[in-house]
Amino acid sequence: MIFFFSLSCAVFAGGRFTENNFHVTLPNVLVSDVNQKIEIRTVGELFGKLEGQTVKAVFNDEIRELSFEKNLAVIKHNFPDEELLTLTIDGFHWQQDVTPIPLWMSVLPPLIAILMALLLKEVFVALFLGILSGTTIMFYYQGSGFFVAVFKGLLAIIDTYVMQSLLDPGHMAIIIFSMVIGGMVQLITRNGGMLGVVNRLSHLAKDASSGQLVTWLLGIAIFFDDYANTLVVGNTMRPVTDRLRISREKLAYIVDSTAAPVAAIAFVTTWIGAELSYIQDGLNTIGLQESAYNVFFNSLAYSYYPILALVFILILVWQKRDFGPMFKAEKNARINPDFHQILAETETLTYTLTAETPQKPRAFNAVIPVLIIVLGTITGLLYTGWDQTVWTDEAISFTRKISAIIGGADSYAALLWSSLLAMLVAITLTLTQKLLSLKDTIEGLVDGFKMMLTAILILTLAWSVALVTDHMHTADFISKGLLELSFSPYLVPAFTFILAALVAFSTGSSWGTMAILYPLILPTSWLLTHQTGMTEADSLLIFYNVVSAVLAGSVLGDHCSPISDTTILSSLASSCNHIGHVRTQLPYALTIGLVSIVFGTIPAAFGVPAYILFPVGIIMLYLIIRIFGNKVPLAIEG
Repeated sequence: MIFFFSLSCAVFAGGRFTENNFHVTLPNVLVSDVNQKIEIRTVGELFGKLEGQTVKAVFNDEIRELSFEKNLAVIKHNFPDEELLTLTIDGFHWQQDVTPIPLWMSVLPPLIAILMALLLKEVFVALFLGILSGTTIMFYYQGSGFFVAVFKGLLAIIDTYVMQSLLDPGHMAIIIFSMVIGGMVQLITRNGGMLGVVNRLSHLAKDASSGQLVTWLLGIAIFFDDYANTLVVGNTMRPVTDRLRISREKLAYIVDSTAAPVAAIAFVTTWIGAELSYIQDGLNTIGLQESAYNVFFNSLAYSYYPILALVFILILVWQKRDFGPMFKAEKNARINPDFHQILAETETLTYTLTAETPQKPRAFNAVIPVLIIVLGTITGLLYTGWDQTVWTDEAISFTRKISAIIGGADSYAALLWSSLLAMLVAITLTLTQKLLSLKDTIEGLVDGFKMMLTAILILTLAWSVALVTDHMHTADFISKGLLELSFSPYLVPAFTFILAALVAFSTGSSWGTMAILYPLILPTSWLLTHQTGMTEADSLLIFYNVVSAVLAGSVLGDHCSPISDTTILSSLASSCNHIGHVRTQLPYALTIGLVSIVFGTIPAAFGVPAYILFPVGIIMLYLIIRIFGNKVPLAIEG
């Protein structure tokens, strides 16, 4: 599908230029009240003859000077609602009636995606309808009737937006990386590597406190995938926590509240590919010359909810306190003499990652491939971004040197190299120890690839939505609207955090929320900060905070949502009543979310450093547990 208007009609008025000398091309999608480029190219006998020259022209009764470079001159024009465009260059005359898309309509595609997600609680349909609304509007304002515009827009989804999204080299790198790491995760699960890690740590569980601590440690150790984390830790620790009289609700909470937070902030996970992709798309839209990996690293200083969620569990374990419904569940587990009998009677079907139990669970079969990914990625970043001049500059601190090198690195290449090497090592370890046959090994890899299909579909639709919003200049509309409302850019991160939490709660999907909000919020926040006169450095701080706020809000909403996939899997893997898990986790998640936004996201936007805010947030959580928490009774025998 081709959107552009390309015209070279002429009316002779006498002069040295004719209708065959110039070719006028309007923007692919005309949107009102936005500065867009009209391209004038030299063609025919004039091709190459105006290089480096300036030619006077009359555009809409205004004199313009056109500077030709590489046979191209550009006129920037802010299109009104409807007008007749005219261009005269000596004897060349061109005119065209145009009806741009009203700028306010540019917000419809993402708004429809959000509303449909809230209404239907289904991310795929929501994203699809968001894209379709955008393409329909584009064709309608190009002169097609409504039903024809819908039909053309439907075809454009697949032949333009999905195709352009998949043809992007960066996007394809993310798809390959996601599939490779998914295959590796599945393989080291089937060959017993992850079970070996779990077994090593589970021996340290001696009582309820140490049992919870070991569960937390396992949640941190299996950092590279939230699904694998949830399923492996929940299934393997359940017998241990039952023996130690830890409630199933507490087990499900620890499993759920370590899975997504650690996967979201660790720099080599199944999440990182999607995160880098969304960030890179935002950088491309605003034209910011920053590495996506560098932006991600800088945003970690604002990841208050994920980090505080992990710390909150440690404080609960250390203080041996709980509050709300969780206290009742823990108290019942400790003092009810029929606890184990009740568990046996209410045992639910648990979800396991594989159908068969590994015969030889050896921890190194998981540890070695994971270390290769981590160390390989770091090595790849240093190799592709190495700058001897920066490294030998004594005026630059070590931290700034590393940041500059990583900022100039090819993160996609580093991820692809390390994940492929890790997968090959996992295959070699599996086959040389005869843990699985060649056929079962390949099947395991393929099953891992299949596990990532949902993520890849969401990514593809998200990329398509981002392309639609870019074509329709959605960020311009939102930033102008916020500016007219005198909305402070310092409040954008908090607004983003709350919005992301609401969308994730309604859809049950962190990935879906990121897919909807990242293409919309990142360009908006950048434009708003610049339009309010903020410096480049201050704008970057807000931008990093917003990047983190989308992610953090998505995780919070995911933790609170009863329809979240990881929440459901946590219940299944822990064999816990699902409503019981949601009911006990909700007060904890909301508490951490409130502390994160009040003592983290908002003051950080005003420049308060992270080394102050994180300790303050931790102290606040500690005081809340001390004030509202109750000591959980010691377990009785039985």
